[in-house]
Amino acid sequence: MDTLVYSGLVLFLAYFVRGMAGFGSGLIAVPLLSLVSPVTAVVPLVVSLDYLGSASQGIKNLGQIAWREQLALVPFMLVGVGLGLYLLQAVPTAALARVLGAFVIVYAVYQVLPLPALRGSRLFAIVCGLLGGLVGTLFGSGGPFYVIYLSLRNLEKTTFRATFASNFLIDGGIRLVAYAILGLFRWETLVSMAGALPIVAAGLFLGGRMQARFSQRVFVWVISALLIASGAGLLFKG
Repeated sequence: MDTLVYSGLVLFLAYFVRGMAGFGSGLIAVPLLSLVSPVTAVVPLVVSLDYLGSASQGIKNLGQIAWREQLALVPFMLVGVGLGLYLLQAVPTAALARVLGAFVIVYAVYQVLPLPALRGSRLFAIVCGLLGGLVGTLFGSGGPFYVIYLSLRNLEKTTFRATFASNFLIDGGIRLVAYAILGLFRWETLVSMAGALPIVAAGLFLGGRMQARFSQRVFVWVISALLIASGAGLLFKG
């Protein structure tokens, strides 16, 4: 029962953040849930829930998608997904947990660094697409690399969110099919999804309503602290 309550609170927090920021649910949910469940069980569940959220957002803003930026990512994303699937089967769960812990700590520190706004060419799609597909397949948290690429391309806010959502429809759909083929998407995943959906919906709704009430800087610092704590927990657990 304690595990169910903990998992419900984690999912609510993760999708509250997604409702506010438009992304980030995987970065919060996967490391925190991995403290009580295997990474290989957590990732397919969170990817499935993220997929449902991205589907509604992507369809709603179909006309706002920057297709040239999206299509530039796809070939390299596919390579990353393929490499991630291989490593998911070849690397022990404990090692994956340690790598995930290190990754979220590095990303948390990156978030709070006072870096200047940058612009970059479509060549960055090679690195960001590859790493997004790889890390997303292993940990359900490839979004930061897609965010970095779309930020470098200086997209308008609505276009950014719609393109990010459509990217996850493509990337997440490929990964879900692959998880099912590899036997990682089980009956228990469907049961967990059914129980999680009301919590996810509540988090997304309330996060969307609270979006304008928090300072972006404070919000980033709070999330970064949470990520560092969860990453340290995974390193210690591993």
